[in-house]
Amino acid sequence: MKKEYIRSVLNIFASSPFKPLCMHANKGGDCVRKLSESVHAFCEGDMEKVEKLNREIDVIEHEADVIKQTIRGELSSSIMLPVHATDLLNFLKPQDSISDEAQEVSYWLTLRSFDAPPEIRAGFMELMERTLATVEHYEKLVDTLSELLESSFSKKDVDETLELVVQVEEMEHQVDVIEKELMRKVFRNEDVLGGVGVFHLSRLVMGIGKIADNAEHAADRLRTMILRR
Repeated sequence: MKKEYIRSVLNIFASSPFKPLCMHANKGGDCVRKLSESVHAFCEGDMEKVEKLNREIDVIEHEADVIKQTIRGELSSSIMLPVHATDLLNFLKPQDSISDEAQEVSYWLTLRSFDAPPEIRAGFMELMERTLATVEHYEKLVDTLSELLESSFSKKDVDETLELVVQVEEMEHQVDVIEKELMRKVFRNEDVLGGVGVFHLSRLVMGIGKIADNAEHAADRLRTMILRR
């Protein structure tokens, strides 16, 4: 099964070196969409659903790894690329971290049930919603790569892509603001949550925020890859 999946990725890579990058970005987006479902289930106390979604995220993250490894393997061949191979790899690494961190947060959700005041519950929902929006906007950004290739990197298309990068950066900043405020709320409720509860929720807050950080970092590397071509 894995060999067939690799073969399908190789076939796509042969027709367009950017399409597997889009596939990989979409796998990261799929992980975050599943994680959003899991965070909602966690806040509602449905730990059975949290466990189920964790297993599903593991599968998607593995598929993302297969695509990543295939891309890296193909870059060692004589394939002609419209960008520097080193820049592509530097871009691929933070993009891969999106699915990695989503998988990590998903696992942490399974470790302890949610028991916190309503304001923290609402904060988690907002943080996850804004993070998902950032990642989905990032997916839109990566989707423009194929259009850039088809237009031979026309100035108009390059400018539109770079504007999407700026938008992802602004969305990540909004996530960062929400993350810091939610962290303050967690620590203000230490007497209710207890030390272990504060530690667990803090790790979740930082993990969700880091997903948006990874999207912003990847967007920045994508900008460098385009400008240095």
